[in-house]
Amino acid sequence: MRVVTSNLHAGVDGWGRPTSALQCALSLAPDVLVCPEMWRGEEDFVATLAAHGYVGHFAPLTAAERVRTTSARTSRRWQPRTSHLTGERGLYYGTHRRLTWFQQRTRRQQTFEAGTWGLGLYSTTPLTDLRVVSLGRLPRERVERVAIVAQTVVANQIVTVVAVHGAHLTHGSPLWFRRLRHLTDAITTPVIVAGDFNAWTPIVRRLLPGFTPRARGRTWPNPRPHSQIDHVLTRGMWRVSQTGTADGGSDHRALYVDLDLEASSS
Repeated sequence: MRVVTSNLHAGVDGWGRPTSALQCALSLAPDVLVCPEMWRGEEDFVATLAAHGYVGHFAPLTAAERVRTTSARTSRRWQPRTSHLTGERGLYYGTHRRLTWFQQRTRRQQTFEAGTWGLGLYSTTPLTDLRVVSLGRLPRERVERVAIVAQTVVANQIVTVVAVHGAHLTHGSPLWFRRLRHLTDAITTPVIVAGDFNAWTPIVRRLLPGFTPRARGRTWPNPRPHSQIDHVLTRGMWRVSQTGTADGGSDHRALYVDLDLEASSS
């Protein structure tokens, strides 16, 4: 089975220009697709996935505004040079924290599409026992964090898939990891945990003991990634046959891995 995780950034770059992030993820032909930062608005990613034969669940996390522009802005950069200091300029969500002064000023000059931002877990085969588990919101985070948990069948065995979008290390993500570990400790089947962890592999290994990272590739920041902060982890008897990344224009590259479950796994 092929597992793909792709942070879609609501289908726009840091200026609000549309990207092909979702189409890129679909072009990888995933059997299981995890989509942090999905979008539902005038452009509905849930409808797009359904049209391609995928079933699953979208967990809405916050109301948001997506900038709609086709302007080249005279810049080839993915986002404004100062965005890490002044805040996002292509996607706004201020439910739990106010926008920066610069964002408020810039926002008045932009055209928006209102919608909902969230996390998705989709598959080409039916998902059963699907549930959304709250992992809380850390004080500095703009959004709540959840895990989507579901079961599917691989090699005639029940497998649990967990989709996540992790908190940032600078915002206290070890607490988020502890909550995720508590959730996964109760799962007795072979497990796949995939998504944007906002953490490097050594940190993930330490904070989620018992899981093995299976997908490899630099995923962040696009277009010149130097780090892997998106992961596909497994627990159980799994083999990897192929792994890599693909660029769909988001700030993260899509990450994929082909997994086989050994018959002796339980």
